[in-house]
Amino acid sequence: MTLPRAIICWLVLLVVAFANGAFRAAGYGRYFDERTANQISCIAGIILLGLTIWAIGRRWPFQSPRQAWAVGVLWMVMTIVWEFGFFHFVAGHPWDELTGNYRIWQGRLWPLVLVWLLIAPRCTMKRHVARA
Repeated sequence: MTLPRAIICWLVLLVVAFANGAFRAAGYGRYFDERTANQISCIAGIILLGLTIWAIGRRWPFQSPRQAWAVGVLWMVMTIVWEFGFFHFVAGHPWDELTGNYRIWQGRLWPLVLVWLLIAPRCTMKRHVARA
């Protein structure tokens, strides 16, 4: 996978994440308290992103475990930069609210989504089995 393809794929992941958030806001988020809705959204996001990353890996396979890890790091870093940049400077969310998403000890699962973005390219990478 080339760097431009990795960036294009991250944009696809961003669309999936926004769709997940929109579904939460327009759907089940009304029926749960904020923390529970956030937890459901994070778990759904992990599943949806995993399926998307799996499909991406089938279309544009990672050439090596090292490349898969590099893409995972890129996607995780781009997500963190996007999160803080967009949601603070464009959407106007305060820093405390944004950093609050990282408080896993308070039931926030966002860090697990980031870890999944890091490891999913390697986890979903096609395994090549040598045949005798």
